[in-house]
Amino acid sequence: MSQSGRPSLVVVGNGMAGMRTVEELLQLAPDLYDITVFGAEPHGNYNRILLSPVLAGEKSVGDIMLNTREWYAEYGITLHAGDPVVQIDRSRRLVHAQSGLQVRYDRLLIATGSRPFIPPVPGSDLDGVIGFRDIQDVETMLEASRQHHHAVVIGGGLLGLEAANGLLRQGMTVTVVHLHPSLMERQLDAPASALLQRALESSGLRFEMSAQTAELVGTDRVTAVRFKDGREIAADLVVMATGVRPNVDLARDSGLYCGRAIVVDDTLQTYDPCVYAVGECVEHRRSTFGLVAPIWEQARVCAAHLAGAGHRRYVQRATATKLKVTGVDLYSAGNIVGGADTEDIVLRDPRRGIYKRLVLKNDCVVGAVLYGDVTDGPWYFDLIQRQAPITSIRQRLLFGQKLCEAG
Repeated sequence: MSQSGRPSLVVVGNGMAGMRTVEELLQLAPDLYDITVFGAEPHGNYNRILLSPVLAGEKSVGDIMLNTREWYAEYGITLHAGDPVVQIDRSRRLVHAQSGLQVRYDRLLIATGSRPFIPPVPGSDLDGVIGFRDIQDVETMLEASRQHHHAVVIGGGLLGLEAANGLLRQGMTVTVVHLHPSLMERQLDAPASALLQRALESSGLRFEMSAQTAELVGTDRVTAVRFKDGREIAADLVVMATGVRPNVDLARDSGLYCGRAIVVDDTLQTYDPCVYAVGECVEHRRSTFGLVAPIWEQARVCAAHLAGAGHRRYVQRATATKLKVTGVDLYSAGNIVGGADTEDIVLRDPRRGIYKRLVLKNDCVVGAVLYGDVTDGPWYFDLIQRQAPITSIRQRLLFGQKLCEAG
């Protein structure tokens, strides 16, 4: 118990998942805990998803703040920003911060997120080689764009393309290097990926597909990227967007059970009943998470249990990805790979730049890829989740909800 007589809740990680859980908790039980939050970054909590518009110059850092320092003060939350927790002593229920500060907890919430995966290629420790994860990374990129010309983004997934678009908007020449033959291969099939690549090329991006990076060249600062086949391209800035790894060292060092990430049950509790975890650092029923929708749901369930209203269970659901890269609308949901027991129905309208593919199985929609026209994305997603039979509307299915319901 703290001096106020209330139990102490310590939150390790001041990011979106941890603070969303705190917000949900404050709605359910505003006076239950004395809350202390530790964050590695020297800011309040901000919307990491909106780092791309900051890089592109469409928003400022102030625009993407979710909880200002005044908000913490208003709710009586003690914030230690820029002072990360370096050790958890579970037997004494203490956290040790980098500054030497120690705080006791009755309940601990770990929300340490993930960190960029930097492939171990020679030269990856050179100046000018960074990940794309936080405000500091964006500031480093903006600074580089004022002094240098050639950017290379390694990774043609969603994050890589957003970084590439932002750097292009800042006036750099940008080449995207991707190991796979098609962009965003997890969310898009090959035809949609080809349409996307053409649209991005016409906006000025360059691509090196199926390209393996052998080393980053330079003495102090990076000057070029060398491929396995011996070719080189100039680079003063290299952004690694090759995925993330759950940030679990702190939890693992404290003896908490971890697989790929911190293992939690359906209540988001770890193997230690005093310790909960949410977000990109958790593993639930062998899955890890990177999208906002499941993480918001985890926050709701975890907050309910911390508030003592523990009747909720976290259930994984199909997720949809909707994105806008350089003005191109994309939507994908469910099983887009298909298989021997599935069939595809496809609509192609190259002149209008529209492509739709629905994956069907046992007379139900199980996957959808939409390019150019995504208005019916949520409707298809609902059909996927409900496993609604589509026999009666099959002929009209590709033309969307209005036509199907009118018919």
